[in-house]
Amino acid sequence: MGHTPPPSSAQQAPTGGLSATEHRLPNGLRVVLSEDHQTPVAAVCLWYDVGSRHEVEGRTGLAHLFEHLMFQGSAQVAGNGHFELVQGAGGSLNGTTSFERTNYFETMPAHELELALWLEADRMGSLLTALDEESMENQRDVVKNERRQRYDNVPYGTAFERLTAMAYPEGHPYHHTPIGSMADLDAASLEDAQAFFRTYYAPSNAVLSVVGDIDPEQTLAWVEKYFGTIPSHSGKQPPRDGSLPEVIGAEQRQLIEEDVPSRALMAAYRLPADGTRAGDAADLALTVLGGGESSRLHNRLVRHDRTAVAAGFGMLRLAGAPSLGWLDVKASGGAEIAEIESAVDEELRRFAEEGPSPEEMERAQAQLEREWLDQLATVGGRADELCRYAVLFGDPQLALTATARVLAVTAEEVREVAAARLRPDNRAVLVYEPTEAPAADAEATAHDQEETAQ
Repeated sequence: MGHTPPPSSAQQAPTGGLSATEHRLPNGLRVVLSEDHQTPVAAVCLWYDVGSRHEVEGRTGLAHLFEHLMFQGSAQVAGNGHFELVQGAGGSLNGTTSFERTNYFETMPAHELELALWLEADRMGSLLTALDEESMENQRDVVKNERRQRYDNVPYGTAFERLTAMAYPEGHPYHHTPIGSMADLDAASLEDAQAFFRTYYAPSNAVLSVVGDIDPEQTLAWVEKYFGTIPSHSGKQPPRDGSLPEVIGAEQRQLIEEDVPSRALMAAYRLPADGTRAGDAADLALTVLGGGESSRLHNRLVRHDRTAVAAGFGMLRLAGAPSLGWLDVKASGGAEIAEIESAVDEELRRFAEEGPSPEEMERAQAQLEREWLDQLATVGGRADELCRYAVLFGDPQLALTATARVLAVTAEEVREVAAARLRPDNRAVLVYEPTEAPAADAEATAHDQEETAQ
């Protein structure tokens, strides 16, 4: 994909005494187990190596549509039974779709672990026997309604879609977002869905992680019992190449006049891919610049200039394409976007020249380390990260050593990546102008970049 592979996990000791073991079934299913007896719960997480980047033009949204279809019943679990059985047993569950994967997860009381494994195996092995025109039509309508509720009919709702379309050119596998288009959702046939399932929902295209209060031997025996008989399938094509030049080359810009609460400046910058040292350096740069109320942009725009009510700069990490640096500033009162943009550029120029101070560097590393440890501290969070590193980088153990890699990055590396990437010729920009006068106390709205089953 045009980027260096992540460092070998053998180079560093795992953090916090956490460990994981790996297994592979004859049908290709990869299994990762992590024992943790602190609380009597177990998390089951299943990542399928399919996301919107695997879709072709004219059939966008199939990965997300399928995530919904997986909750519509399988051979032995009719209708809404998956939700009912898990929740009836005291568990919680959901699924999400992104550019690079589709995941399904349950957190259960430990004594109900076998139920969760049986349910996941039943739909992996037998969903096609229950998939019909009625369930297709039902979930197609659900997804279209989700699109209206979360994208088309909310303030700034289409910003993510617009910016990714500018940052990744026409024909690029990341040019469209996981939600898919209304026209493509209408065009998807039952045959399209069946072919999609056969290709991507095979054990050899999945990673199953189980974390928590488990007996590894018993757990593996259940996995072999329920998943072991599911036949493999080898028809999957590799995803199209997502590599791009490091810099867009010229600023892309759109002015949007809509009924929004306040003026807004949003931008997406191309950044190094996830799993690279430069990617970690970029994450630290954005944390110093826009990660919370102690960040430079918050101090400048919200506290000092008072031209904004919110200013954030975060990173959408992507493994198969350049990651995105996501700038989001909501203007206060009648503040002009030109004034805000000028201040942002001034701060970015200064940062590119000077880099972070020792205090900023320490604070940013501590912030990312805390976020990471919080994620690994929950059984569900750890199960998800073990799957992520297994699917995207081939090695689940890397999840346990990520904090060491962030702490190894130097201030000069952070400055270098900011100077190379946080430039006007490497961004897609959206400027929102309200069709009515801006409200004086507009609230910032967060935008979720994953599509969820509920």
